[in-house]
Amino acid sequence: MRALVVYCHPSPQSFTAAVRDRVLAALEERGAETRLIDLYAEGFAPVLSLAEWEGYARGDCTPVAAHVAALRWCDTLIFVYPTWWYGQPAILKGWLDRVLLPGVAFSMPRPNETIRPMLTHITRLGVFTTCGASWWLTRLVGAPGKRTILTGVRLLCAPRCRTAYAAHYLMDSSTPESRARHLARVDRVLRGFLGRPTARRAGPSAEAREGP
Repeated sequence: MRALVVYCHPSPQSFTAAVRDRVLAALEERGAETRLIDLYAEGFAPVLSLAEWEGYARGDCTPVAAHVAALRWCDTLIFVYPTWWYGQPAILKGWLDRVLLPGVAFSMPRPNETIRPMLTHITRLGVFTTCGASWWLTRLVGAPGKRTILTGVRLLCAPRCRTAYAAHYLMDSSTPESRARHLARVDRVLRGFLGRPTARRAGPSAEAREGP
């Protein structure tokens, strides 16, 4: 298994960081080769510049070559981020804009055709997030962040690509108990998504950390 984890949160002490740690520990337990992209730590620029836009149709990936290489390398793609305004934070949306390029994620359509997927080497696609809103309000709005990845990006992956999703709703009014329950749920979702570990080992602290 070759797993790329795209992580997005400005605070190292956030609850999202605790979720990231659970994901990384689960991958390590399964002997996966793992690469982590920490967008805030890297200072990733989310804005698609004029020069990049002009090269977009040509699939010019030079400005984000390292990210494209990681995307082409992986067979498992996992996003860990907070949901803000029902979608991805701007820095992560910018990553999708700049990295999922024609010639990388899809081929540009011919006349009277639609785009064709080019991420068919990706057989697992996961989203682990937090939401300030409730489940019902997120659903009422249409859960655009979830749909962007698990529907939009999923259509570019392998035909039988497995998906996983876990969200802690009402994050702004969460409690230590609700966060601990969610981390346990993340573990259960990962077991179904990645399969059971081949060997158990002591993992990082399960204590939920305060954060947005």
